[in-house]
Amino acid sequence: SAPTVRELTFSLLRRFHSAHDPIPRTHLLANGRYAVMITAAGSGYSRWRQLAITRWREDVTCDSWGAYVFLRDVASGEVWSAGYQPSGAEADRYEVAFSEGRAEIVRRDGSLVTTLEVAVSSEDDGEVRRVSISNLGSRSREVELTSYAELVLAPAASDSAHPAFSKLFVETEFVADVDTLLATRRRRSPSEPEIWAAHLAVVEGESVRPGEFETDRARFIGRGHAIRAPISVIDGRPLTGTVGAVLDPIFSLRRSLRIPPGTTARVAFWTLVAPSRSEVLNLADKHRDPIAFDRVLTLAWTQAQVQLHHLSIEPDEAHLFQRLANRVIYSDPTLRPAAEVLGRCDPARAWRSLHRPGFGPSVPFISSLRASPGRTIQDRPDCNAKCSDSRRESLADFTRPARTGQPA
Repeated sequence: SAPTVRELTFSLLRRFHSAHDPIPRTHLLANGRYAVMITAAGSGYSRWRQLAITRWREDVTCDSWGAYVFLRDVASGEVWSAGYQPSGAEADRYEVAFSEGRAEIVRRDGSLVTTLEVAVSSEDDGEVRRVSISNLGSRSREVELTSYAELVLAPAASDSAHPAFSKLFVETEFVADVDTLLATRRRRSPSEPEIWAAHLAVVEGESVRPGEFETDRARFIGRGHAIRAPISVIDGRPLTGTVGAVLDPIFSLRRSLRIPPGTTARVAFWTLVAPSRSEVLNLADKHRDPIAFDRVLTLAWTQAQVQLHHLSIEPDEAHLFQRLANRVIYSDPTLRPAAEVLGRCDPARAWRSLHRPGFGPSVPFISSLRASPGRTIQDRPDCNAKCSDSRRESLADFTRPARTGQPA
């Protein structure tokens, strides 16, 4: 038979078998407007244009910021998450695969295999995180799946400067007709853009109880608890269904499934964004069909191949650019020059040199060293375009080439 397009297209996967890296391994997914960063441990952020959808901090120690899915075995009370974070439960087997178009985390805990697939829609502004649970045992299992994400809906810089104040402007509601959570940010001025976010779950399998929801983080986490062990998950408490002007807004949905031996059940958690309530409700209604996930994966793969071809980027170069982005998102102390090298620098001169083209201590950038005449990063518009499409605010800016052998 004739080969398919996928068979003729060489794809380079980045594979990892552990979530315990000194610097989290990252992967960027984007459609030009909506971007997702995910680490090998399952943490990360979501951004829409210049706005942060979920809360994230650069924290290489805890790395407990992002959109997560908790799982709980109802019979045994055992709790784990689709990735290593945030529960921190060690898996019997853990594998991560990053490719252009999606990210996949597979872990095995006893007789259950959990697969997390993350993709960004190339048609609409949103993301999907599908969790598949395969029962390899000899008895039926009942598993609760609970999503969790802290909402921002504002520029990341303003949220970092005063998160408590930023949270006061977010309101949530539940629309029963489409079984969807909504959130919006009250505008403080007419010039501030309007933003609406939706969160819904699409089940493929046998549901054993009605769905539950929560938008109040304090009720979800519980007094004296943290995201690693939220009381609503570890104790199996029902979600309260709180909505409105909560003090600490989150998106959380729960679905309970029965998984017979030798079968697989799936739940796709969608997060969608639009500039109006009617538009975001239309998006939620559009993505309630289980086949929407397969469509998003196919179009994301197609868009990635078209983009790489348009920019003349080889698969190994795309791999390199993802690694460059990793160094910008998370500071790597191993790249810091030795003390004797720093001692030979003039701080005042270095500051003036960086300040002149617009760089500063809070703006990450990538520099290159040209040891011989030839092309540099500045000469590679494909690298600039690739990074710009998936970057977080200022992911990478490139200075013009200096003299041969000098940093550029």
